[in-house]
Amino acid sequence: MNVIDKNFYELVSEIKSLSEKELYYRIRKSFDNVPDATKISCMNFFNQFGYWGYLDIYNGNYEEIELKEMALYNHIDDFVWVYDKLCDYRSKKTLYAILSNWYRYDFFSAAQTKENLFDDYFDLDLVKCSKDEVVVDLGAYTGDTVLSYIKNYGEDCYKKIYCYEITPDTFETLKENLKAYKNIEFRMKGVGDMVENMTIVNNQTSSSANTLAPNSSGDIQMTTLDADIDEPVTLIKSDIEGFEQKAILGAKNHILNDHPKLLISVYHNNEDLWKIPQMIYDISQDYKFYLRYNSSPIYPTEITLIAI
Repeated sequence: MNVIDKNFYELVSEIKSLSEKELYYRIRKSFDNVPDATKISCMNFFNQFGYWGYLDIYNGNYEEIELKEMALYNHIDDFVWVYDKLCDYRSKKTLYAILSNWYRYDFFSAAQTKENLFDDYFDLDLVKCSKDEVVVDLGAYTGDTVLSYIKNYGEDCYKKIYCYEITPDTFETLKENLKAYKNIEFRMKGVGDMVENMTIVNNQTSSSANTLAPNSSGDIQMTTLDADIDEPVTLIKSDIEGFEQKAILGAKNHILNDHPKLLISVYHNNEDLWKIPQMIYDISQDYKFYLRYNSSPIYPTEITLIAI
């Protein structure tokens, strides 16, 4: 055992020794010791996006901490399962840093593991690409991920790219930004686990955080990757604001038959970090798992599960 394993399993042992009430108050005590300016920054950030629960330090609403405590209390064994499946110690230290941040507001460990070398998704030590790639970009936004892919691998390092984006204005910008590149197909559709109609829920902070809500008469067509793409795919990137689990279910055949590289955001709630690796493993046990993150160490987001 090395120091990374030791720190992780000691953290797990400590969390397991606590009752649910004790665990909540440990997290609250850690939060109370954070500087006031950082508390306010956290509150504003959480409330802007709404992924992790509401936080209002002025009116005693600590839903965000309650939900985080519940995730640790109910799923610590699931986090251990993920830790044991991670294939390098950089990933293991990243998971430790995230959980230590949730529990202790440990900014130091998170700062140590933040990605500083590679672009989001494209860790060149892990993600190898060739001229035969068929890439699927779920949540293509304005084309930033595709442009990053081309910067890292070159214009001749893919056969085709499918870009999915749900917001009309953003979709037009996406097409404009990528118009100079060959063999890119643009689809203004949502991607999930069934074919249906939905409607956009606009995020006031950024259109990149727009999500979808059920609406049989909505103007956004939902599809699945298994239904929408006939050819084999070699890489799927997914950053779709909490719809990642549904997208995986809807791509089960591609994942099982094509074994694409999977670059999946796992930070839009407190569940995806353990649930999505288990979902992929249930489909195919051949995958190897890695974790990277690139955001503020105050609260790690932009967490990517790399499954190859």
